[in-house]
Amino acid sequence: MNFSFYYDIIGEPHVKGSQEANYARPITASFIEKAGATIMYAIIETGGKQYQVKEGDIVFIEKLAANADDTVTFDNVIAVGEGESVAVGAPYVEGAAVEAKVLKNGKSKKITVFTYKPKKGSTHRKMGHRQPYTQVRIESIKA
Repeated sequence: MNFSFYYDIIGEPHVKGSQEANYARPITASFIEKAGATIMYAIIETGGKQYQVKEGDIVFIEKLAANADDTVTFDNVIAVGEGESVAVGAPYVEGAAVEAKVLKNGKSKKITVFTYKPKKGSTHRKMGHRQPYTQVRIESIKA
C-alpha cells in the first residue's frame, strides 16, 4: 500500500491512504476562530439585498452583467469588522471594497405561480418562474 504523509494547519501528521487517518478538512471560519485568530468580515449591498461575507465564502447573489471567471468589485460596503472593531458607514464605508470572482451564472429551481380572481370563474392562470443568479467567491476584503 502506498502511504504518503502530509501536515494540516496545526502541524499534525496524517497518513493519506490509511483507513484510520483523519484526512485534512477545508479550513473553515469556525476552525480559525477556535484557533484564536480573527476573521475580517464585511456587509455588502448588491441587487437590493445585503450580505454578510468573509474571505472564501461562496454567495448566490442577484444576476450581474459578468461572465464566469471575471472579477467583480463591490464598492457598496455598509460595514467592515474584524474581531471587536467594527467600522460602520453612513451610508457606506469610504475606501472599503470587496473583490469577488464570478464562478457561474445560472437560474434557480422553478417555482409555480398561480393567480386567480375569486368569484369570476375562468380567470385562473398558472405560470412558472426561475430567478437568475450569479454565484461568486469572495477573494478579498479591503478596508
